[in-house]
Order: sequence, then structure tokens, then C-alpha cells
Amino acid sequence: MMNRPLVLAGVMTLAALSLLSAKSYDILIDSTTKAGAVQLKPGEYKLKVEGSNAVFEDVTTAKTYSTPIKIQTQAKKYQVTAMDSTKVDGVPTITAIELGGTPNEVMFGE
Repeated sequence: MMNRPLVLAGVMTLAALSLLSAKSYDILIDSTTKAGAVQLKPGEYKLKVEGSNAVFEDVTTAKTYSTPIKIQTQAKKYQVTAMDSTKVDGVPTITAIELGGTPNEVMFGE
């Protein structure tokens, strides 16, 4: 027999992922920036979470860029969408994006 709390946790995780994929988040990139395995040119993007991938859609060209992510859930909801970044070999690199209105943080790696 399956462990009931484990099944419930799995269902809740799937529900959270499906809710994430239904919403997009506005992201503004001011210089060429790396996010996971993709390089983003300066501009306005819509970020969507699709399963275990972040999909950036360039608002101007409608071109999309997809990269693998991990989702980390915090105890409290983030008030606003915010990016954490650092420079790696002189290139601005997004390390995480806190998704406003949710307790979720998208973590980037390669």
C-alpha cells in the first residue's frame, strides 16, 4: 500500500507545476545575459515555466528560448518577480528568478 502523505505530496507538486505553467512573468534584460544554456539579448521577455524548463519569449520578435531549470519552493510568497544574477567570466548570468505572487524560485544551471 502506498504511503498516503507521499502520494499527497506528489499530487501537490504536480498541481503547483501546472499552475506555474499557466502564468507568464515579465522580465526585462538590459544587456546580453546568460540564463542556463541560453544567451538572451537585451529586451523584454515573457517567462513561462513549462515542466522542468523555463521558456523565454522575446516580446518584440516572438522568438522563444528554452533552458532546463529547478524549482525551489519557499515558505512565503514573493511579492514581486525579481532576478538574481552574477557575472561568470565577465558575462552577466541569471542564477535565479523569484516568481512574484508565488512561493517559487526558478533556479538556473547548465
